[in-house]
Amino acid sequence: MPTSFDSSTLQAALVGYQHQLTTIVQKIAEIRRGLGGRATSLAATGVSPKRVLSAAARKRIAAAQRARWAKFHAEKSAVPKQKAKRKLSAERKAALAANLAKARAARAAKAAAATA
Repeated sequence: MPTSFDSSTLQAALVGYQHQLTTIVQKIAEIRRGLGGRATSLAATGVSPKRVLSAAARKRIAAAQRARWAKFHAEKSAVPKQKAKRKLSAERKAALAANLAKARAARAAKAAAATA
């Protein structure tokens, strides 16, 4: 049977668990210092170090991004070639008209037979 808690109880539990987490992280850092490891690791501080790029690297990245952008928009703006419209020959057009007239005559004959 699930039990429901109000928000103040949940917030108090969250604060308690966060406090436990900080004490555990501090103890881990102390143990690492005792072992000769680095005390200011990502797990101990919770903050990742900022990545530093040189000005030349930033220029190369920006130039590559501009080239990708230009290539994408050049491909996007290119108008695709349209296929030429197909045209019916006079003979084929006459054959289709004859088939249509034949179908209409058959339908009319069927309707006349049904009413008679």
